[in-house]
Formats: sequence, C-alpha cells, structure tokens
Amino acid sequence: MAKKILAQIKLQIPAGQANPAPPVGPALGQHGVNIMEFCKAFNERTAKDTGTVTPVVISVYQDRTFSFITKTPPAAVLIKSELKLDKGSKEPNRSKVGELTKEQLEKIAKIKLEDLNTNNVESAMKIIEGTAKSLGVKVKQ
Repeated sequence: MAKKILAQIKLQIPAGQANPAPPVGPALGQHGVNIMEFCKAFNERTAKDTGTVTPVVISVYQDRTFSFITKTPPAAVLIKSELKLDKGSKEPNRSKVGELTKEQLEKIAKIKLEDLNTNNVESAMKIIEGTAKSLGVKVKQ
C-alpha cells in the first residue's frame, strides 16, 4: 500500500545551501519532518549547481518521512544568469536592461522544457520570451 501524503511543501532554495533557518525550518517543522535530514539530502542532490535558486516540491507522508523533487531554476533566474544581470528593470516597458539572442533564448527554453506545460521548443521559447519582457530584457528577432 502506498504511503498517505500529509502535505506538499513548495520552496525555492539556493542549491547546496539548505539550512534549518527560515524558510526551510518552519515549513518542515510544522509537519514534523526531520529538518537536518532534508537539508543534507537536498544539499547533496544539488551540490553541482551551488547558489542557483532551485524550486523543490517536498511530499510529507503520514509517518513523518518525506520525498522531494527538484525542478529547474525559475526562467527569470536563468535569463539573469545568462546575461549576468543582478536584477530586472524597474520599468520593463520603458527601460531595457539587456538583450537576449535567439540562441540564448533557445538554450534557456531547452533547460526549462521539462517543467513547462509544453513539449515544443518553439512554444517554450515564447514562454521564456514573455518572462524576459517582464524583466525588461529585449529579445533580438
């Protein structure tokens, strides 16, 4: 018989840097999960991408055990790291902070493809382009 899921917790944690401090500690503590066990497992699994913000979905079971799935970093994080930006534009519709080439857009789309609700790279590129626009990043046609 499958274990019964008690809760699903979604967090965004820098890869390889999970620790018991907020947001991790309080989110897991309220469900009775062994926080240090999660931190060790998460840090081991994400060690190669240290520092990159990584979304994680943690399933907590009735017997206080857990399992988790890591996702690809948010599109905005990938765009900013590709263009080496600290942050997006305060006024994305007026001031632009960078420019993405079609090749860069395709590269990011391929990384994000597994977490998007499409299997088509062209559609994924359109989704990423929308995120780029909201950051104040222009896409070269």
